[in-house]
Amino acid sequence: MSNRLKRYLFWFAHEHVDFRFAEMESIFNLFNIKLGTVINPEEHPYWIVDLPDEDMVHKITSRAVSLRFCLELWAQGKQIEDLHNSLKAYSVENSKIFVGDKRSFKITVETFCKHFSQCEKVNKIESFSYLPLEGPVKLKNPDFTLYYIEYYGLDPNNIPEKPYDHFFGRWIADGQRELIQKLSLKTRKFIGNTSMDPQLSLIMANQAQVRKGDLVFDPFVGTGSLLISASQFGGYTFGTDIDFMMLHGRTRPTRISQKTREKDESIAANMNQYGTSSYYLDVVVADFSYPLWRLDLQIDAIVTDPPYGIREATERIGTMKLNPMIEEHQVTSHIPSKIDYGLNQIYVDLLCFSAKHLKLDGRLVCWYPLFRDQYVEDQLPAHPCLELVANSEQILSNYTSRRLLTYKKVKEPEATDESVTINLVDFREKYFALREETRKEKRMRKTEERARRREDWERSNRETTER
Repeated sequence: MSNRLKRYLFWFAHEHVDFRFAEMESIFNLFNIKLGTVINPEEHPYWIVDLPDEDMVHKITSRAVSLRFCLELWAQGKQIEDLHNSLKAYSVENSKIFVGDKRSFKITVETFCKHFSQCEKVNKIESFSYLPLEGPVKLKNPDFTLYYIEYYGLDPNNIPEKPYDHFFGRWIADGQRELIQKLSLKTRKFIGNTSMDPQLSLIMANQAQVRKGDLVFDPFVGTGSLLISASQFGGYTFGTDIDFMMLHGRTRPTRISQKTREKDESIAANMNQYGTSSYYLDVVVADFSYPLWRLDLQIDAIVTDPPYGIREATERIGTMKLNPMIEEHQVTSHIPSKIDYGLNQIYVDLLCFSAKHLKLDGRLVCWYPLFRDQYVEDQLPAHPCLELVANSEQILSNYTSRRLLTYKKVKEPEATDESVTINLVDFREKYFALREETRKEKRMRKTEERARRREDWERSNRETTER
């Protein structure tokens, strides 16, 4: 491997921006790739990274779903003249790669936050005619592709006359964006109200650093969206859920056009749909708050989205009776009663379970709901055995959001270790109270608007009568 670093341009899809760094950092760490000099504007859709060779680029792009493509960066300039001068210098310094190269090529023009006609794009391509490319132009399936990119910023309502930046380079590889379409909920056989967005579930699998052969667990599995994404990267998946009807595909269909569920709807059917049945172990109807697994169970990664009590119930087995008794003849057909499973206790149990059953350096990736005005990082769930390594926000409304938290196990638990978590007991109550208050405000506003329109109408009638 050459010690000389090459400069690469990573171009991202401009969505779920807050998750970009956490996903890429996890992927770099997964392949033991050290980040060289990085130009990383957090809000802008590109990174400039120094790496030793293309093999590392292919490893990164084989996992990244936030990434659209990667280029070997030949030239960059704030002004178009700077770009051309830099590119001409590059072609002279690296003349050996051009001499005798008869491979076919094409040049693609990419713009961000501005559109050009095909004629304008052709004119831009013609401006690079000085490049010593000896092969033929081939627009379909060329041997290699060159990209010219103009970046016009992020504000579509205030587009500058000239780009903020220009880039030119050779295409190396695309990211894994096609997986998002492949796992689309629109075409998935078995889904529910809380099935996770495919891109977010794939990001979770990357942040959990799921490798081929890893054992991956979801304690609140639902319809298995997170297991599906983990299996795409070779993880052996299993899970639990307290909802018998959900795991057996007997709940009310989520799709409006579907009146009844098909008999074979299940997580196993989804795995079969995506060709990952061999990575699916099974799911079990179980209460996560009770011990189920052997004490020596070791898991590589835990990925989960615990219930918040909004669109799904937070329940565990229990009773409010002081001395519950089950008659002998009721034992075989008895269905345990359920009580509320507070969010606070869910995260205490989740972190304790992770500290006990994760392997060292194993990861827990979970969602955490909160009110945005109450967010304090110091009050996020914590455990002495778990280190918080990533924390990204997905905004749900003006008032609420959820954070994707990634923990790494750094030591084995001791008897004195306890998890600490923010008091989330009132999240559900406050959510619905705020929602009801918002409804009241809307009703009052509509009432005021109707009264104002009526006054305007009556005033208009009076003026007409007076005339």
